[in-house]
Amino acid sequence: MVLISYRIPERQASVAIEGLNLSTFGPSMTPGTEIQKLRIFVATWNVGGKTPSHGLNLEDFLQVEGCSDIYVCGFQEIVPLSAGNVLGSEDNEPAAKWLVLINKALNRPGKDSIDSTAESSFSGLQNSNNNSKEEKSPGNPNFQKLNLKLLSKNLRAESSLLKVCNCPLESVARERRKIRKISDRTMRKLESESLKPRSHGSIEELLSTTEITTDPSHGSSPRKLSYCLVASKQMVGIFLTIWARKDLMHHIGHLRFYTVGRGIMGCLGNKGCISISMTVHNTSFCFVCSHLASGEKEGDELKRNADVAEILKSTQFHKICKRTYNTRAPEKIVDHDRVIWLGDLNYRVSLSYEEAILLLEVNDWDALLQKDQLNTEREAGRTFSGFNEGRIFFAPTYKYSHNSDNYAGETVKSKKKRRTPAWCDRILWRGNGIEQLQYIRGESRFSDHRPVCAVFSVKVEKDVMDKLNINKLRKGFSCANPTFEFEDCMPQRHSFYEY
Repeated sequence: MVLISYRIPERQASVAIEGLNLSTFGPSMTPGTEIQKLRIFVATWNVGGKTPSHGLNLEDFLQVEGCSDIYVCGFQEIVPLSAGNVLGSEDNEPAAKWLVLINKALNRPGKDSIDSTAESSFSGLQNSNNNSKEEKSPGNPNFQKLNLKLLSKNLRAESSLLKVCNCPLESVARERRKIRKISDRTMRKLESESLKPRSHGSIEELLSTTEITTDPSHGSSPRKLSYCLVASKQMVGIFLTIWARKDLMHHIGHLRFYTVGRGIMGCLGNKGCISISMTVHNTSFCFVCSHLASGEKEGDELKRNADVAEILKSTQFHKICKRTYNTRAPEKIVDHDRVIWLGDLNYRVSLSYEEAILLLEVNDWDALLQKDQLNTEREAGRTFSGFNEGRIFFAPTYKYSHNSDNYAGETVKSKKKRRTPAWCDRILWRGNGIEQLQYIRGESRFSDHRPVCAVFSVKVEKDVMDKLNINKLRKGFSCANPTFEFEDCMPQRHSFYEY
């Protein structure tokens, strides 16, 4: 028996490298996991069917100085809930205007932005007469002719970073495909230049010159946005929009939508919810914005309970990942790791108008909250099972007289216009790893509701790709010297036995 050794010719090595198994280079690239905390701002606002003016400043409302990582804004009644809006074609111009104003507040554009010179305080808005005149003014043509579809596309220009699937094994597979693609380009480039020596000797420099950038701000974008639109969805008067820091965008995936109509005939969209499901790193989130059944008669709270039950039952997100190892794209609301439910839930205070006003005059909110229907129904286990709500330290958010700090009924004798003051606008959450840092209301007179805001510190599981392994993987495609000898990635001698 003779042991024969031979050296593979260089040309054969060039062909053979294309068939190499990437998994043979270095240890396994299975990522580790660490916990990261994100700051999430959530707001809900029933705007009473009013369209915002171009001068509405939302910086105070969005607490821009707080610099949250994700902003979730839910609106109700962005259009009047008339028969035409409910049964006819959807009016999406108000939604587009809200997007412009949110973008304007979060990204603070310069003087070339849409009507940025007409700023006004969030808490000191004009009355509806002035607002109507300004809406008809020819001085704001850009703000008047907004198209939601086109605007959303422009604001989501950077959402190309969003991943259909961001499962850890998919991340590894993407990294390997990326490295293979870079290496293929590198070898073709070297071969086209007859393997001439490069002016730079390291593979890191070579990869950096051939890798295509995925930064959407590079090139045509006129400026770098601090926050990008992740998603927005409208159903008649309900509107939900989510924004995130630009550098967080490529960690967001599994984006899905679902709507449930609970209005006229129990199915139309004047009442109901919009749900948006997504993952941030390895943690699944579901944001639900709802407008539940109205009414303050005895027993109306049962209709709201039924709305919640139907929303939880009916919402079914489509499957987005066919791989069996994926567990972070749940199909039901309560199956998500973190759930935040916001909106005009419409639960009232079970007291007469006169009784409630007497308690409000002495700021006895605790006595009022004991009669709050949502608290009563949750404690009895009839709705929002497993959900939490922070303690309320603010006055009832509904119903206010027009452009006033007075509750409806305080300045008029007609009992038809009276509504018992109530905390209709609420934010609840479900899941571990959520800490509420703030729960407040705004003081805008824009509508008969006051906006409600919350800030959360939320834990997410984050994959930590072993950079050392990735570098080793890349070196599997690298050249050890400018003459492109495959010394590091190919065995130089093969041995076999000949009889």
